[in-house]
Amino acid sequence: MFLTVPHSWSLKRKWAATAIVASFSFMGPVSSSMIAPATGQVASTFGIDNDVINALTTSIFVLAFAFGPLFVGPMSELYGRSRVLQVANLWYLAWNFGCGFAQTESQLLVFRFLAGMGGGAPTSVGGGLLGDCWRPEERGKAFAFYSLAPLLGASVGPITGAWIAERSSWRWVFWSTSIADAVIQILGVFCLRETYAPILLERKAERIRRSMDAEKVPYGEIRTVWHTIMAKALIRPFALFFCEPIVQVLGVYMAYLYGSLYIILTTIPSIFQGVYQQSVGIAGLHYIALGIGLVGASCSNASILDKVYLYLKSKKGGVGKPEFRLRCLILGWAAQAQAHWIVPDIGIVLAGAGITLNIQSVHTYIVDCFTLHAASALAAACCLRALAGFGFPLFAPAMYSALGFGKGDTILAVAAFVLGCPAPWILWRYGERIRNSSRYAHP
Repeated sequence: MFLTVPHSWSLKRKWAATAIVASFSFMGPVSSSMIAPATGQVASTFGIDNDVINALTTSIFVLAFAFGPLFVGPMSELYGRSRVLQVANLWYLAWNFGCGFAQTESQLLVFRFLAGMGGGAPTSVGGGLLGDCWRPEERGKAFAFYSLAPLLGASVGPITGAWIAERSSWRWVFWSTSIADAVIQILGVFCLRETYAPILLERKAERIRRSMDAEKVPYGEIRTVWHTIMAKALIRPFALFFCEPIVQVLGVYMAYLYGSLYIILTTIPSIFQGVYQQSVGIAGLHYIALGIGLVGASCSNASILDKVYLYLKSKKGGVGKPEFRLRCLILGWAAQAQAHWIVPDIGIVLAGAGITLNIQSVHTYIVDCFTLHAASALAAACCLRALAGFGFPLFAPAMYSALGFGKGDTILAVAAFVLGCPAPWILWRYGERIRNSSRYAHP
């Protein structure tokens, strides 16, 4: 009974926790993408004349997303979700603030990477925390809101960054995000409570032990071999990544989606400043199109995820399965032709909507599958995603230079079709069989 305490919280308390976790997960992508419109200023300040190094100032933050969660995720399964999430956020806050004081390009790149190590924590820990709080039949709306936050952050960041770059210094990109994150950190300290059942049970056992006669209950009987548990926890994300087909398939698919998103984020300035000859601030407003696609799809998916789950559950005699999330799975030529700017914006809206629908369904499916080890599973699945978010923008300038926006985006679209179509069918048909043979997945 004790293990289900977070599930028994009031809706108000659950949504408060969800809102705080979503706010944490919003700040990392804001920081990752907010500098994109200001890279010209950064290049001017430090004398950067290499396109790859210039793109690296944006994407190196995302590279750290690949590694930070691999350690932070399992740590949350040892020390608790809330504590680890807040310590990681403090780490991000310190280094992100320091980025504003960087005096060389090397300092900026190092500070950005270190900030990303903490900023990526909600990628794994946040999903695990929400899995602790929400029952499977309620989880869709919460995860739609939570999954929207980082995607929306990636589109809101450049809009704000564009106007900061035009009206002030690129250093205020980092200082402004640090101020906002400090406010969220304070709310987290006072409002975010622990949700991880084994930690709650351990605390209860400790209180019972202290209240009993030490001679009757020797401490050695309840002592844990801590280094063994630590080693298993830190190895778990790697074991999930290399041994779990579910994690591998969804990791590759999310990698492509996330890489495509970051190509959109980093090429919007070159399209609208270069092709359409717009100012930095006006060009940054086109990120609103991406935000419309993300928010619109998320709002629709929020109710659909749970309705589809409940409908299919009723058809199966009241037994719910993670595969019930998969039903929700099933821009360039306009710029090349220099059509009116609204045409590529429509393409950006559709691309954002597709990315949102897929990532929300994947996140919820992984948490439903792995439940207790959701943080480690999300860390493993999101590792490739972060690597793609880092790497795709680095080759994008060369690709568009050689092929143009039309052919370049067509190649991306065809690849997305080839990767995206088989995955939902495979998991819908064989997902339960794969889960039953898993050491970690919930049967």
